[in-house]
Amino acid sequence: MTMISEANMRKARELTAQLTLEEKIGMIHGAALFHTAAVERLGIPEMKFDDGPMGVRADTHDDNWAPLNNTRDMVSYLPSGSAVASTWNPRLAHLTGQVLGQEARGRGKDVILGPSLNIKRSPLCGRNFEYMSEDPLLTAVQGDAYIEGVQESDVAACPKHFAANSQETDRLEVDEKIGERALRELYLPAFRAAVQQAGALTIMGAYNKVNGAQCCESHWLLDEMLRDEWGFDGLVVSDWGGIKNTERSAAVGIDVDMNVTYDFDDYCFARPLLEAVKDGRIAESTIDAKVEHVLAVMDALNMLGDARAHRKAGSYATLAHARSALDIARESIVLLKNDAQVLPLDEHGIRRLLIVGANADRIHSLGGGSAVIKAVHEISPLLGINGMLGGNIEITYAEGYYAPQVNQDDTWQEESLENSQAKANEEAARARRLRDEALALAQDFAQTGDPVIFIGGLNHDYDLEARDREDMTLPYEQDALIDALLDIDPDTVLVFVAGSPIAMPWADKASTIVWNWYNGMESGTALAETLFGRVSPSGHLPETFPMRLEDCPAHAIGTFGLVGHVDYAEDIYVGYRYYSTKDVPVRFCFGHGLTYTSFAYSDLEVRELGDMIRLDFHVTNTGARAGKAVPQVYVTLEDTGEDRPAFELRGFTKVALEPGERRQVTIEIPRDEALRYWSEWTHAFALAPRAAVHVGESVGDLRLDGWIG
Repeated sequence: MTMISEANMRKARELTAQLTLEEKIGMIHGAALFHTAAVERLGIPEMKFDDGPMGVRADTHDDNWAPLNNTRDMVSYLPSGSAVASTWNPRLAHLTGQVLGQEARGRGKDVILGPSLNIKRSPLCGRNFEYMSEDPLLTAVQGDAYIEGVQESDVAACPKHFAANSQETDRLEVDEKIGERALRELYLPAFRAAVQQAGALTIMGAYNKVNGAQCCESHWLLDEMLRDEWGFDGLVVSDWGGIKNTERSAAVGIDVDMNVTYDFDDYCFARPLLEAVKDGRIAESTIDAKVEHVLAVMDALNMLGDARAHRKAGSYATLAHARSALDIARESIVLLKNDAQVLPLDEHGIRRLLIVGANADRIHSLGGGSAVIKAVHEISPLLGINGMLGGNIEITYAEGYYAPQVNQDDTWQEESLENSQAKANEEAARARRLRDEALALAQDFAQTGDPVIFIGGLNHDYDLEARDREDMTLPYEQDALIDALLDIDPDTVLVFVAGSPIAMPWADKASTIVWNWYNGMESGTALAETLFGRVSPSGHLPETFPMRLEDCPAHAIGTFGLVGHVDYAEDIYVGYRYYSTKDVPVRFCFGHGLTYTSFAYSDLEVRELGDMIRLDFHVTNTGARAGKAVPQVYVTLEDTGEDRPAFELRGFTKVALEPGERRQVTIEIPRDEALRYWSEWTHAFALAPRAAVHVGESVGDLRLDGWIG
């Protein structure tokens, strides 16, 4: 694990003492859109940052957002944060980080801006596709593995957005009222783990306010919590445009001021800060502390002195990275419903196949905000299915509905500091024509018993930085098309490419539903393999899919998407913590995921061994196919005297089993983590006297029960 050592800090102090004030100032603000200033006389290079969590962003000019290169900055496009979380496999999260770190270093970057660790509070958040989960433990475990993978390549991971960046509407100014219990139990644990468990070298401060204070000005977040309580001694960088006041941000533990504008000398930590120090309003020692953080990270990354000769070189756009992207994508696809056992399809028994839906023939690397990628390739679902099946099956494609190919231009970043609303699609006549053509084909295929696959969902006109969705409804009049397809053939295979839950008014009519996320450069290959049984699906939902938006606690109890102020009144009752406790029906529960086999659970034994809680149980593959089970451990804390959720995730693993195989599974959880909660009475963490323990395939499918205490 890459860590900042005492030797790194000593080197940083020695170099800082040799710098002029002007040189120090140059090191703590953007001298270009993605790097700080170098100090060549002391061998201090620029600090080069880059987006993002799904691949290294294309290069721009230093002083404008226009693309700089043609082909040399094409990279591997990785599955989204939601997809990585959906694998429930820390090994694959680590692999994601390894690929990203190698590609960032190969592109000459020092800090990669990811992973995104914010909790999914509402299905409408525009950046949910980047985020991992509604649950802090799943986010922390997958996030830690990702960070460690990145930092193996002499590149700093930069977990973001610290903290509670859960909406895009009014994202620069919105003030979020959040109780300390919710902050401590939900919104901060993944960041704490990133610092204390994974050794993250950098952190990004968020745009929003928390309880009246801008995150990039918050003494409580940046000093009391991050620096003092968690012991973070790395670098804190602002989100681009996150610092708004020179003196207030200079006074807290944020180190580097980055922005989306080209007036680099006028950034808050540039000329205004220099003048404030010269005027005596800010002590130079304050600047020294920030510079030391920058230099300590540089030294840990082998950027200074003789260590530069041994710094890892990295690589990008390699075949090995494409294979890794495919491995991750394969385990992220979630089989939500397979009531009629339509899947897997028999590629040897099919004569012809109808594929309907614009998302079958779209790629998604070209949009999403800071997640936009110049991918060396991206396999669409249509290409993946055609490429895998070859020429023995006649494949017919019908667009079905109109959705543009999103191709984000270079002006979005400057416009991203303005809030905007989704544009309504006005091409009703075109939509009707495409729908009628698809339905006529579906009638023909259904009459002869040939399968129909619908591939729809969202795109980066809806899953998008700087914009929240207006509702959970599928865009482009897809619901009418899906409903009509199911009337023709109830066994139509429904596949959705999206980063957030959608309303499914037709779900009871459908026998087969597959969720595919934004799944990287090999997305279409992984989907084809899954639909035709070359790979058994093993993804499980990292968030709840509610029936209706009105059921979501952020909307039913708290507020979301408002300008100026939102209230996290639901407290810790986010996602499954709310639905399970309040018995609110959901479409698909947290942790849900089917495969092409079945698993039996038995023989739970719970033992307290010193400071550890050890759970031993057996999982048996009771089906005819190999598959991967995802045993999940939930606790119900008891005798706390305070209101608590019915279930809280405390552990999980992933187990590959051959048909008929029975295996003992062991999950160990530190006792103080299994029983830990934030007490509203004492305003401190406490341990519950006892807890019920539940093991199963999801929060809605718990098979075994035991006790702690």
